[in-house]
Amino acid sequence: MAGNRYGMTTGAVARHLGVSPTTVRSWEQRYGLRPASREEGRHRRWTAEDVSMLEELCRLTASGVSPAEAARAILTKRDTATGGSPHPARLPDPPAASESPAVPEGARRPGPRQGPPPDTVRAECRGLARAAVRLDGPTMDDLLERAFRKHGLVVAWEEVVAPALHAVGKKWESTQERYVEVEHLLSWHVSTALRKMIVAGPAAPSGTPPVVLACTPTENHTLPLEALAAGLAQRALPVLVLGNGVPAEALDAAVRRCGPAVVALWSQARATADRPLAAQVAGTAFGPRGARTSPVVLLAGPGWAGGPREAGVLRPGGLGEALDAISRRYERLRLAASDRA
Repeated sequence: MAGNRYGMTTGAVARHLGVSPTTVRSWEQRYGLRPASREEGRHRRWTAEDVSMLEELCRLTASGVSPAEAARAILTKRDTATGGSPHPARLPDPPAASESPAVPEGARRPGPRQGPPPDTVRAECRGLARAAVRLDGPTMDDLLERAFRKHGLVVAWEEVVAPALHAVGKKWESTQERYVEVEHLLSWHVSTALRKMIVAGPAAPSGTPPVVLACTPTENHTLPLEALAAGLAQRALPVLVLGNGVPAEALDAAVRRCGPAVVALWSQARATADRPLAAQVAGTAFGPRGARTSPVVLLAGPGWAGGPREAGVLRPGGLGEALDAISRRYERLRLAASDRA
């Protein structure tokens, strides 16, 4: 930690922690996390011990503990160590918007599977969002790795990662603040974690037709497709990710060239849902004469909601349903190949 024999200024501490000086001052005013001593006539100076106290606050809030609870624990520990009187517990003012983006109460979608306790996932979601607000990349990487390892891909994505992304975006939208860098940084770290899972997945059997994952021509949100790709890789299914904004002509050419078993089209909003394109892909035939086949089309994302149910087209309700539907398609292909052998 950089500093001198007089300690660090509040601005230097803020840069060290990756937060704003206003946030450091709010911790001091709201929770009593101030330097242990202050020389008369001097500006506040933070010693190594004082900064360690704030580092502990960042660590605890990243794990999902509220700033108020974390501050109480830190002050109690410091008072016990110094023999001082414990600070009385009090209800602090609501934390500043830059400290803890709220997680919508409706972020969790109850389902038939048994997930982790709500308090657990909400705490992990809050911790991830707070780390993003601090632009704390290493903490985000650690929280993402732990969430995926602890809960598995589907639960971690649906109950920790996606709500955190939504909360960060919604917070800045509702307050009319432009913290685009926070949302972009969190997205980048989520993408990195998902791609690591794709690389680490078992190899798919040779000769197996792939799953093509693509956004509609005017759609640019790719993270849900990357989550689907990670889940398919874990199931040893081959994947071709074409990414965002795929033109109709390019998608048609890719489908004819690789002969996929499934084509998943992602649409985030109704404005980007291209139903004629989905019908065109579903009707694309390939293979030798007498044995021509067409891909199963899977319409993924909220953009497809509310429209007609096309025959032969899958429309799963979430990541888990999409993975199961694609897996069943490959199981049928495997059984058909066994019958022919």
